[in-house]
Amino acid sequence: MRRPLRRLLGVLAAFAIAFTVSGPAAAAPRTSAAEVTPLSTSTPVVFVHGYTGSASNWVTAMSVFRTKGWSSDRLFAYEYNSYGNNVSNAQGLASFVQNVKSRTGASKVAIVNHSMGGLVSQYYLKVLGGNANVSHLASIAGANHGTTYAGACLIYVTCQQMYPGSSFISQISSGDETPGSTAYATWYSACDGIILPYTSTRLDGADNNPVACQTHIGFLADTSVLGDIADFIS
Repeated sequence: MRRPLRRLLGVLAAFAIAFTVSGPAAAAPRTSAAEVTPLSTSTPVVFVHGYTGSASNWVTAMSVFRTKGWSSDRLFAYEYNSYGNNVSNAQGLASFVQNVKSRTGASKVAIVNHSMGGLVSQYYLKVLGGNANVSHLASIAGANHGTTYAGACLIYVTCQQMYPGSSFISQISSGDETPGSTAYATWYSACDGIILPYTSTRLDGADNNPVACQTHIGFLADTSVLGDIADFIS
């Protein structure tokens, strides 16, 4: 009886091994929706330069955005008079955004600004009600609460408006600094050197991102920060 019993046990063991190897496979790990949903790069992006800047300031930024999936016909640079009035500059931005919406068929745009472009953008979004047309606002070293550096050019009205404590600064910073459903984010650095104090860029209610050490102009070529901004918008 031992041999048949031994043979039976052997057969049962072989069956168990075969079942383990060829039995039902373990369920594959689930993939989250975030992992399978492609980034949205259809939102037109409007870049707003700073004091004495121009569209050329955004060459690197546009290159980074194209790498992230944006097409060139979705990237726009707004130029304005650095020595004029930021109220007029904001009104010009309002017209520019409307034109971009008409050209692209988009219901909203994203805005990326630098330096004094922060004042132009904030006035447009807050005072002129532009937040209804803007899905995301990213401010890079924006002079959102002014900079004492503007004391060097107070001959110009834009610099007067950019000086901390000006009536212009009070108008855009009083009450809700991040109105509407727009997603706001800022990037700033203690190494800025132009925005003084450097924390002036921060906006209450925004996603405020300190950068370890970057100069004011260096931000415009910082592909890491610019990549983060593209990810924020997408």
